Amino acid sequence: MPPQPSGKAVKKAGKAQKAVLLKQVHPDTGISSKAMSIMNSFVNDIFERIAAEASRLAHYNKRSTITSREIQTA
Repeated sequence: MPPQPSGKAVKKAGKAQKAVLLKQVHPDTGISSKAMSIMNSFVNDIFERIAAEASRLAHYNKRSTITSREIQTA
């Protein structure tokens, strides 16, 4: 089994992937590290809110699994 990359290496690779994706979608546009950090916080916050609401919906309906239906309803 190959050795696992360190957390720092994984984080750096994730940043590089986001930059490459941005260049594919908008080749003439860049993003500062501060703006990327703000966007990352925003996306994480929205994800947590949707996950929490989907969890509540599943609980209300006496389900133990969150499905796409709960995500879409949230």
